[in-house]
Amino acid sequence: MSAHKRWVSIGLLAGCFAIGAPAHADTPRFEIAPFGGYRIGGQFDLEDDQGVELRSVDLDNDFSWGLGLALYRDPDAYYELLYSKQTTQLDDSDPGLRGVDLTTEYFQFGGTLIFDYEPWLQPYLSVTVGFTRFDADGFGSEYELSGSLGLGMRIPVSQRVSFLLGMRGYGTLVESDTEFLCSSVGGAANCLVRSSGDVFLQGEATLGIALTF
Repeated sequence: MSAHKRWVSIGLLAGCFAIGAPAHADTPRFEIAPFGGYRIGGQFDLEDDQGVELRSVDLDNDFSWGLGLALYRDPDAYYELLYSKQTTQLDDSDPGLRGVDLTTEYFQFGGTLIFDYEPWLQPYLSVTVGFTRFDADGFGSEYELSGSLGLGMRIPVSQRVSFLLGMRGYGTLVESDTEFLCSSVGGAANCLVRSSGDVFLQGEATLGIALTF
């Protein structure tokens, strides 16, 4: 190959790389999205030692926070790891229940679709599955299967930064007729809740910021 043809070939390869590089740079690969939220709902149906249902007890509505980690499949869809945490108390007049801090944590994996609506406004839909961790001071922890459905809006403010406004519903499968959040005191089991329900439901409104790379 002559020197002239060699330089022409190199020039063509460089030109192709120069054209393709901006498109690759414009495609996000990873995303970190911290958020704050306000979570509502969460109810346990209580029963006595004989299995007779007594009443329901709710969790106090309270603030939450979390973090989303994403791996983009393409510009309009990504795989997601989601973590969200709330610490609150049971809304009940029973002194054995009132005043106990109860932490609810969601560990979820799933995917999100982004809809190309407007350059400045991008709706999204998120579906995840995973597990929920319940932890009460002095009563140990419980892990249960759960899932979530999220809807929201992305508001891009630059090529790599977007504000996130969202709402998410969580559903946790709780085995019915079971003692819940128990500890051993003097060899005897002391349980915070004896539940007769099947599903533990919560809703969360969130505000966050997404940083893509």
